[in-house]
Amino acid sequence: MSVRLTLGPVLFNWSADRLTEFYAHIADEADIDRVHLGEVVCGKRAPFTDAIWPEVIERLEAAGKEVVISLLAMPSNVRERKIVAELAGEDRLVEINDVTGLALRSGHPFVVGPFVNVYNEMSAKFFAERGAKTLCLPVEVPIASAVVIAEAVPQAEIEIFAFGRMPLAVSGRCYHARLAGLHKDSCQFVCDRDPDGLDVSTLAGQSFLAINGIATMSHGVEAYCPPAYELETSGIRRLRLSPQTCDMAKVAGVYGALASGAIEPIEARERLVAIGLPGPLVDGYARGLAGATLAQTA
Repeated sequence: MSVRLTLGPVLFNWSADRLTEFYAHIADEADIDRVHLGEVVCGKRAPFTDAIWPEVIERLEAAGKEVVISLLAMPSNVRERKIVAELAGEDRLVEINDVTGLALRSGHPFVVGPFVNVYNEMSAKFFAERGAKTLCLPVEVPIASAVVIAEAVPQAEIEIFAFGRMPLAVSGRCYHARLAGLHKDSCQFVCDRDPDGLDVSTLAGQSFLAINGIATMSHGVEAYCPPAYELETSGIRRLRLSPQTCDMAKVAGVYGALASGAIEPIEARERLVAIGLPGPLVDGYARGLAGATLAQTA
């Protein structure tokens, strides 16, 4: 059973031009079969990129990629709920990141995103029985638990958040606006200054987290790099790569080689570091450890 690669939605505030260029590169260079598009973190950002999506979708589909429309993780007002309802009616596969989107996809297949709390077999079965084609588990779910969930829901693909700064929480407050001395409603979209998120340190100067508008993210970059045999026997069907400003086509190349057994985990991690990442590699959650740690496995 082969493991396939998914490119998750861009979680940061990138300009329309940057997104257009990014997805052109993915279409032409990345060996990825599924690509997620859309604003997930902050509905205020969405109007700035709405116009580019038809062209981006056309280019990706022409390159043989399956396009998935990702919905907001926390729709917070009437306008955002209307946007979610409209996008949920898409003929293409849609990813729900908030359980209120479930009723909107009634009778149609969908993807469950990592913002939805699927931590055990029963919750996975709940969504699978209602049409979930793929379940991307929350970032803190260890692989041992993912294996149990995969066995319980063979009718759905289990996907693991394998690469990128991890989305840990979303809030009603905008951290970027607060830092700039602005109110959320007049934020001036200052989160666009930090295209990989803004590093946060403790009072003692220790690197801690990253902020991205209303989202709290990990400082470290998740790099779940298992040996090919572990993937083959785990029941996990997809690895999600979350976009950063580094060359994501190269990241996909590393994971493709890892999944095929062409390279070992140590070499995969070395190649990822060489690409240039916004934070240190971590994989603690995947291994059932503290999330900010890196397991020294072969």
